[in-house]
Amino acid sequence: MRTAIVYASKHGTTEKVANQIKNQLNGGEVVLFNIEKTDRLEFRSFDRILIGSSVYRGLIQPSIRKFVERNMVELLQKEVGIFVCCMFFEKADQQIRKSFPEVLCNHAKSIQHVGGEFLFEKMNFVERFLVEKITGKKNTVYNLDDEKIKKFITEIEC
Repeated sequence: MRTAIVYASKHGTTEKVANQIKNQLNGGEVVLFNIEKTDRLEFRSFDRILIGSSVYRGLIQPSIRKFVERNMVELLQKEVGIFVCCMFFEKADQQIRKSFPEVLCNHAKSIQHVGGEFLFEKMNFVERFLVEKITGKKNTVYNLDDEKIKKFITEIEC
């Protein structure tokens, strides 16, 4: 089975998770596509499409939203999985449902919120200020959920 992992990552966390998923999937070819660096994604030859995005200000990355909108018909003909990186755990499910079309969520084999990171060294001043004001955090925080990543992979491989 050929798998495409299509992702957008503001500070690198989603890219890190995409690579982790790629390395843990069993069997078949897995190709990563950073949607921000890919002009035209030809995914018709793939059997499975995994879509990953960070959540920023309550929404997925605009490039992922546009990718989904442009390719909805093709996505609904493939196996699909959705994963998001977000630090606000209690709002993650709501943000996923708000960001992705209901028809795609219903079609997806797995939808997982896999945690996130506050990478202060990669944030600009405004981002650092807002994170500190909203969360009280003043330093980098790593909070990826390896169990959720494993669960996502297990559900995809079933």
